[in-house]
Amino acid sequence: MASLPPSNSKIQLAATAVISAAVAAGAILSYQRLQQGERVSRLKQSIPRPDEDALQKLSRRGPVAKLAKEDEHNQYLAQRAHNGDYDEEMILEQLARNRVFLGDEGLAKLRNAFVVVVGCGGVGSHAAAALARTGVSKLRLIDFDQVTLSSLNRHAVATSNDVGLDKVQCLERRLMAIARWVRFDLRREKFEGQTAPALLAPWGGRPDGQKPDFVIDAIDNIESKVELLKYCYDHGLPVISSMGAGTKSDPTRVTVGDIGASTDDALSRATRRRLKLLGVTSGIPVVYSTEQMGEGKAALLPLAEEEFQKGPVGDLGVLPDFRVRILPVLGTMPAVFGYTVANHVILKISGYPLDYVQTKGREKMYDGILAFLQGTEEKVVRATTEGSPTIAIGLKVPITTGDVAFLVEEVYKSRSVVTGIPTKLVLIRWRKPQQSSMIRIGDEPNEQKSSNVRLRDLVCMTKEEATRHLKEVLQGSKGLEDIYSLSVIQTVEARQKEAEANEKYR
Repeated sequence: MASLPPSNSKIQLAATAVISAAVAAGAILSYQRLQQGERVSRLKQSIPRPDEDALQKLSRRGPVAKLAKEDEHNQYLAQRAHNGDYDEEMILEQLARNRVFLGDEGLAKLRNAFVVVVGCGGVGSHAAAALARTGVSKLRLIDFDQVTLSSLNRHAVATSNDVGLDKVQCLERRLMAIARWVRFDLRREKFEGQTAPALLAPWGGRPDGQKPDFVIDAIDNIESKVELLKYCYDHGLPVISSMGAGTKSDPTRVTVGDIGASTDDALSRATRRRLKLLGVTSGIPVVYSTEQMGEGKAALLPLAEEEFQKGPVGDLGVLPDFRVRILPVLGTMPAVFGYTVANHVILKISGYPLDYVQTKGREKMYDGILAFLQGTEEKVVRATTEGSPTIAIGLKVPITTGDVAFLVEEVYKSRSVVTGIPTKLVLIRWRKPQQSSMIRIGDEPNEQKSSNVRLRDLVCMTKEEATRHLKEVLQGSKGLEDIYSLSVIQTVEARQKEAEANEKYR
C-alpha cells in the first residue's frame, strides 16, 4: 500500500486533535451541567417548605414579625380594652397625677385626642411614649425605617430583641403594654408631599372622621420635613417640629420658639430658609437648641475619602436625599427634644396656659420692606422706560414677604451689606438695568405691568443707604465702583449667588 504524503498525514493528525478536543469539551460541559443541576437540586431540598405559621404576612406596614408570648398576651389584653373590657377606674388611677395637674376637662380633651407622629426614631419614640402615658387615646405612627443596634442608645422603648423590627411596630408592641386603651394606626412609609393627604387623613380614613388634633414632626430629612410643615401650614393642621438633637449636649439650651425666631441650629436654619421661600415665615412652633458649636465638641463626621472615590456619595444613602454621614448623637438629647415636643402638644390640647418666644413685629417689618421695594421699583421703571410719569402706576413686584424674610435674615443676616448696621433695613435693586425693567402683558385697560426684579438682583441696606443708592446709581450715572469698596462688591456678588441657588425652592 502506498503511504500518505507527509502533508496529508499532518492534516489527518490536526483533524483528529480538533475532534478529540471537541469531544473532551463536550464531556466537561455535560459534567458541569450535571454538577450544577445537582447543586441546585440540593439547595432547593435544603430549603424547608413553609407552613402558615412560618410565613410572614405582608401589608402596607411591611412584614409582620411573629409575636413573642408576652407580646401576644399584651395584644390580647389591648384588644379586650379596645372592646370595652377595661375598668374606667383603672384608667383614671393610672392617669391620676395627670388628672390632678390638667383637671378633669383637660384630661378629657387629651383622652379624646388624635395625634400623628411622623418619624419614630430617637425624638419621635420618646414623644409617642409620653403621649401614650399621659392619656392620648389615638396615635398614628409614621416611619419607613427599622430598629438597628445603633438605635438602642436613644430609642425610648426598643430592646435588642426588636432589632430588625419596624420602628412603628416596635412602639406599638411596647406601648400597648403600658397603656392598653391606646389605639394605634401604623404607617410603614416615608413621608412625602404626594402621600401627605393619605398620611394626615382623619382617623379611620373617613372624610367625616376625627382630624389630627396635632402633628409632630420628628423627621431628620430636610425634604420630607419641609413638605410636612408646608402641608400642615396650608391645611390648618396644628404642628410642632423638632429640630436637630445631633451634636447637642446641653439640655438647658433646648427651647420652644417660633420657626421665624429659631437660631443657632443647622437643621432649623435650613428648614427656615426653605419655608420662607415657600411663603411660610412664622406660625410654626419648633423645638431647637441655642447651643453653639465649639472646640472639643462633637460635629458631623466627615465621609471617608475612599467613599468619594467610589462615585456619587448620594448613592450611599438608604433613600434619595437622605444623609449618608454619621451624625453624633448623645443618647439623652433626643429624649429631651422628644419630651419637650410632647409637653407642648399635651398642654396645647388640654388647654393649659403656655407661651413661647414670639416674633412680634416681624410681619410688619417684612411688609414695610416690601412697600419700600415697591416704591423704588416704580422709580426704576420711570428711569428706564420711555413714556409718561404715570407709566409705573399699577406695577406689580414678584417678591413676597417670604422672599423678604429669606433675603434679609438668611442671606444678609439682618445686617446692611454696606456697613453692617442691623436697623432700618430695606431691600433695593443692586445694578441699574440696561433697558426697561418693566414687563407688559396685554393691552389697556387690562394691561398687566410687573417688574422683572429677581431675588438675586436685591441687596440689603439701611433705608438711608438705599436712598443714596437709588439716587446716585439707579436713577443717576454713577457706577458701583464709584461708591462702594471692592470688598463690599465682592460680598454682594457672593450673596447674590446664594440667593440665585435658592430661587429654585420658591
